[in-house]
Parts: sequence; C-alpha cells; structure tokens
Amino acid sequence: MKTKIRFFCNFAYQVAQRIMKSAIDHNPIALQEHKPLTLGKSSKLRHRTLVEGVFADGKGVYEFPLRVVWRALTTEELDSAFRDHRPDRIGKVQMLITVPKKKRRHAVDRVLVRRRIRESFRLCRRELEEALEKGHPDIRTLSMAIIYQSNENLPYGTIEKAMARSLTKIMRRL
Repeated sequence: MKTKIRFFCNFAYQVAQRIMKSAIDHNPIALQEHKPLTLGKSSKLRHRTLVEGVFADGKGVYEFPLRVVWRALTTEELDSAFRDHRPDRIGKVQMLITVPKKKRRHAVDRVLVRRRIRESFRLCRRELEEALEKGHPDIRTLSMAIIYQSNENLPYGTIEKAMARSLTKIMRRL
C-alpha cells in the first residue's frame, strides 16, 4: 500500500512540474510580473514630521465613509523634512489609518474597521504605485492618512469601493 501511495505522489509531483514548465515556456513574463501584496513596515506612515506635514499641508479627498488626506513629496522635500538624515524604509506609498473614538466607541469596532480599511488599501494600492512610477517619477513618496467617517460598522465591500474611488481621485489630482 505504501509503495502505491509513494508512486502516486511521485507521479503527481512530476505532472505538476511538467505543467509549470510548460506554463513558463508559453508565458515567461507571467512569473516575472508577480509582486507580493503584503504591507510591510515601509508602507506605514510612522514618522512624526511626515504625519504632521500631511495634516498641515496635505490635500483632501472624501468618499463616504473615508476621508483621505494626502501629500506628495519629492526627494528634496523629503530630505529637508528631517534634521540629520532621512530614515531608511520610507516607501513609495505610505498610509496611516485612524478611526475616531467619537465615531466608533468600542475598541473591537475600531479594530474591525481598521482591518477592513487596511485590507482594501493593500489590494488597491498597486494601481496607485504603478501610476506614480509611470506618470510622476519625481515624486519620492506619497503619504496619506485615511480617516473613517461613519457612525456604523460598514461591510467590507462598501469600504473597498470607497477606497478604490478615493485612490482614483488622488491619481487624477497628482
């Protein structure tokens, strides 16, 4: 019985290898274009000077239930924002999420909404990054603060649509 299972596993592995090889032969670019959709530390807006600059000098976009305040910085502006030197890991697109306690009283609700916003941003940001690379190579970083404005926990689909529309508006205004 064990030899039959081993034979079947080896056979399945060989078939999978052949399929992958033929897929690569027919479309080698498909594997090169794949980028991970993870949100790393460089995607988080966490430096005080950048956060203060977003709220002081940023432009705003509103798409219910989200308000997005954003600011585009060139390399020179980014270098001048820090006294000594520019820190490492400042990504092309950075974001900060805030869910006011006045809108969502319970911490459980704030965390739920924050997760939904983070997930929708994670899935929608690729288009924004590509637009920045192609249309605006002078922009070093795009910092944005996403503020939740609703008094209710809205479903993920509503938040995702609002996020996509907000990022589209930002792309148009760059």
